[in-house]
Amino acid sequence: MQNRENLYCTPGAAHCIDLMLGDFGKKIPFYQETIACGKKITTYIYSRTDLISLSHKFTKGTYLIRQINTCFATSYLTLGGLDENKRSLIRMFTFKEWKFTQFEKTTNGGFVENLILDQI
Repeated sequence: MQNRENLYCTPGAAHCIDLMLGDFGKKIPFYQETIACGKKITTYIYSRTDLISLSHKFTKGTYLIRQINTCFATSYLTLGGLDENKRSLIRMFTFKEWKFTQFEKTTNGGFVENLILDQI
């Protein structure tokens, strides 16, 4: 800084947006709840290989989770992926293959099914 008097430190736009998204997720109850529901859905699906295969069948190979190098934007990108594939996920959870899986009979499976079908 002593050698370069005209050098200024400014935060990057991506970093500022990431911090704003983080504030939304922490301070606004609606966003907290929505992000938590999205995490429950994706965690449930992606922790079971049979459900990953089934979801890829209905979403035509689209991934629900999108990784990015920023902490808070990942949650919103994942919510966007869920929104883009909402119809496919509804078809998946109402298809007869789902009804005959062991996952449908579990408490978590029923909870995620109700989240997808907007019954909660």
